[in-house]
Amino acid sequence: MKLKTVAKRLHEQRYLLGMSLPFVALVFVFNYVPIWGWLMAFQRYRPGRPFLEQQWVGLKNFTDLFQDETFYLALKNTLGMSTLSLILGFTLPIIFALLLNEMRAGLFKRTVQTVSYLPHFVSWVVVAGLVYKMLSTDGGPINQLITTFGGQPVQFMARSEYFWGVVVLSDLWKEIGWNTIIYLAVMTAIEPALYEAARVDGAGRWQLMRHVTLPGISRVVIILFVLSIGHLTAIGFEKQLLLSNAVVKDSALVLDLYALQNGIGMNKFSFGTAIGVVNSLVGLALLFGANAFFRRKTGDSII
Repeated sequence: MKLKTVAKRLHEQRYLLGMSLPFVALVFVFNYVPIWGWLMAFQRYRPGRPFLEQQWVGLKNFTDLFQDETFYLALKNTLGMSTLSLILGFTLPIIFALLLNEMRAGLFKRTVQTVSYLPHFVSWVVVAGLVYKMLSTDGGPINQLITTFGGQPVQFMARSEYFWGVVVLSDLWKEIGWNTIIYLAVMTAIEPALYEAARVDGAGRWQLMRHVTLPGISRVVIILFVLSIGHLTAIGFEKQLLLSNAVVKDSALVLDLYALQNGIGMNKFSFGTAIGVVNSLVGLALLFGANAFFRRKTGDSII
């Protein structure tokens, strides 16, 4: 009976399954097939030799990695910037989506939404140029504003203590509008009768947001939050590479940039692979840990 039920469901959903196959193949080819390359982390890889004829060194690359002080600096910078990005880049899009959802002027709402998510499509090369221009001590608007109120110009791009903030706020400006889209989509699925019932009970706009809208999107918020925690160590390197300079390089070094510098820049392919393996395993541990925590506390999880 179970086989017949499964076969019936497969037949009923054959078009949806057919539409999903290209995406499953895409994920398999680009996300699962490359995992075999993790074997390089256990080798002393040298280009030109057959892969299976490389010298096997066991855990030596991992031992060298954990003995390297630069690794811990990169890990600290990665977790520091990603935690700040998680706090600001996760909460502010929710607040922004709530405010947009409450707008009654349709044209103004669409205009604000369009303007806010357009920076998502701008290259980080362009964004870095804009950031440098905005924070420049030579006619930059931010420093002009500071001097207008009697302050002294600040060299934001040459001060290590400001670098994390510059990166996080730049990323927030670029992605906040794009990150609100999924929340706005979920809000449109909330039953209108719930709002009507709350208004009958005397609820105002703030009460509607607190007691109807937020509970209506809470499950999606938890799922996205868990996924965001799983990506804490996978913050990329483009922002740090383009916004950094020789003065702030120690504050800009993150795990992905550390792997790039060693794997490609210094031809230490096996060592760079070991960095990537550790990075992925830490992210996987964070994902399962966060998922288990929220499943225990709220009953919602992604697995």
